[in-house]
Amino acid sequence: MLQEFREFISRGNVMDMAVGIIVGAAFTAIVSSLVADLINPIIGLIIGGIDFSNMFLVLGGSGDHASLQAARDAGAAVFAYGSFIMAVINFLIIAFVVFLLVKGVNRVKEAAERKAKAEATEEAPAGPSERDILIEIRDALRMRDTPPSSPV
Repeated sequence: MLQEFREFISRGNVMDMAVGIIVGAAFTAIVSSLVADLINPIIGLIIGGIDFSNMFLVLGGSGDHASLQAARDAGAAVFAYGSFIMAVINFLIIAFVVFLLVKGVNRVKEAAERKAKAEATEEAPAGPSERDILIEIRDALRMRDTPPSSPV
């Protein structure tokens, strides 16, 4: 079982996936900070100073709370739609950046494939055409079918 696990881990694609997950987790922290610290204040300024992270509704009318955290600490049932809006913004930014990364990687791959294809066509030796080969075959058959000439 340990041997199978070692073989599984040593595969290249598993290691690539692990690196991707680690980088993705770090990237998520960066995007969360981008949204919370840069984008939300700008959006809040545009729509009149509203802070998305503190937008909520108390369900069941269990009092008036100054902040989302205060409502949660009081044990109130809250509908935290501001947090949901932030999560949607995070998702859209991450999806857009991943789209740009995939598009860039595809562009690099296509350029490498075009270069390899161009090199392959340059390096390919120009052999005889199909017509040349057929002429050689015809001439070889004629030589075989004609009797050798006798010396006179």
